[in-house]
Amino acid sequence: MTDEPLDIVVAGGGYVGIAAAVAVKSAALHLKVRVIDAAPPDVWRKDQRASAIAAGAGRMLTTMGVWSQILQEAQPITDMIVTDSRTSDPVRPVFLTFDGEVAPGEPFAHMVPNPVLVGALREKAEELDIVIEQGVTVEGFETGDAATRVTLGDGRVLTARLLIAADGVRSRLRDMAGIRTVHWSYGQSGIVTTVRHERPHNGRAEEHFLPAGPFAILPLPDNRSSLVWTERTEDAERLVKEDDLVFEAELERRFGHKLGTLELAGDRRAFPLGLTLAREFVRPRIALAGDAAHGIHPIAGQGLNLGFRDVAALAETVVEADRLGLDIGSLSVLERYQVWRRFDTFQMGVTCDVLNRLFSNDITPVRAMRDFGLGLVDRMPTLKGFFIRQASGLPGRQGPRLLRGEAI
Repeated sequence: MTDEPLDIVVAGGGYVGIAAAVAVKSAALHLKVRVIDAAPPDVWRKDQRASAIAAGAGRMLTTMGVWSQILQEAQPITDMIVTDSRTSDPVRPVFLTFDGEVAPGEPFAHMVPNPVLVGALREKAEELDIVIEQGVTVEGFETGDAATRVTLGDGRVLTARLLIAADGVRSRLRDMAGIRTVHWSYGQSGIVTTVRHERPHNGRAEEHFLPAGPFAILPLPDNRSSLVWTERTEDAERLVKEDDLVFEAELERRFGHKLGTLELAGDRRAFPLGLTLAREFVRPRIALAGDAAHGIHPIAGQGLNLGFRDVAALAETVVEADRLGLDIGSLSVLERYQVWRRFDTFQMGVTCDVLNRLFSNDITPVRAMRDFGLGLVDRMPTLKGFFIRQASGLPGRQGPRLLRGEAI
């Protein structure tokens, strides 16, 4: 059975997939867009993780009409400190500090619980009459001259001019399209959990570089913090299986006592870490977005924001092509999106890779070199300002308009 023809099918109902659908539909109401999500209904509500939304992504979400709702439950990051020490060190000297504003009254990032972000995007999608089908898989697709035929797990076939693959770092659609990747594992896993603490964090984010990998403390509302705790994979798997007493003791060794008594405020899970970069972002009638195009180390907290940069570039590419009467799924149109995003993605992937290799070790000469470098940056306001702007995700004059807070 074949449904009515569509303009765009988005495979993946996470924040990147739904944001892509909303960004396009907001600017081109006549386009028929549908989201196909393999996850069961409401599974996104159980996600206890939180994400750092950079200022550029915040401007995009403002233009899309969802940021004001998200902001009610967001925590601005007012400043950030970076330390480098061993786990057993009684004192963690601060080598680098950042003020958290890119403009007066505009923090460089906010911490947002994932269900709040996805929920706001889903409400906007419903307002725009975007259908989101839950619990339905994409089993395959066949690309033709004028459209692609997308076969679903329930036997239906959708036809669309463009298929957007936002189905995660292990993207099946990427493999079906014959797009190869550069990939390697770090032998590390990121333990993600939430803690409640006795004293307020005052919006401060902390990145502690420890021999096994970075330990990030990211502020949330109500005296809570989100943790991204990197360990060697075998140690991470052991820690998440330990009882609460052992886990909390190991947590306190890394977190410290500056915020008073700690208690777990959420489940703990471990995710394997690696680098995955797609060699191509597009093929005729298919475009990769989000983790399907790139999976990077969380050391700089830029994974989600890279995905939102994809959304901004892809939406602008598609909408402008449609206004000119061009075929939105043609390779000649999609190449603009690929050129726009591939270098930025490669640059961020390599940067995170180098930082992880540089800081995830306990080699004395390397430690001395990196600590000297951190201290040097801390004494150079211009360079610190450059790094803050990079972390904020604000584009230059040639960047996507949504990231500048401008409508397409």
